[in-house]
Amino acid sequence: MGTLLQQLLLAYHYRMKAPRRTAPLPEKIDKLTRSIENALTSESFPTQVRPLTLRQARQLVKADWQFDWAREATASDREVLQLNTVANPHIIHGLLSLEVLPDLVFMHLVESAPFNKGRYKAYVGVLGNLTAFACRRSFELGLDGYVAFDSKTKLVAHYKAVLEATQLTSTRLYLGTPAAQKLVDRYYPNPSAPY
Repeated sequence: MGTLLQQLLLAYHYRMKAPRRTAPLPEKIDKLTRSIENALTSESFPTQVRPLTLRQARQLVKADWQFDWAREATASDREVLQLNTVANPHIIHGLLSLEVLPDLVFMHLVESAPFNKGRYKAYVGVLGNLTAFACRRSFELGLDGYVAFDSKTKLVAHYKAVLEATQLTSTRLYLGTPAAQKLVDRYYPNPSAPY
């Protein structure tokens, strides 16, 4: 199945040479956790993934975020989601834009909140959490966990090592069933639990 799926993904690559408002994943995955963790204390916080409303997207300060999430939230073919802690659902820790395609979920954009970037970030595990969510969505849709995304060239080796991603082209990678299942099992050990 891997070879057939690679062919399908390659077909998507050529069909989607320049997907609208798609950017390579810009950040390293700092740590695979079981949720998100306070960077100083390693205290873990249960999280939830919820839709980002257009109103919320418009309230984001554009100067603080790398991508224009208000514009992304208007794309009819995308699902834009926010990562929050259960205890404080009003603080956005990260954002994800994905599209459900016939055979996989494509992550167009993913970004940690400004306070979760850089040397003095407040929390770690945000991007791993959002990637695990995309994998979970793929399993729920009967797509066997397949998730594809574009990477910056300098981060390809990182995603291959940390996520066990498979390289399809120079910058397009995907997660197959085994790699996706590992992420889902780590972040969502109780499959019947809500996001």
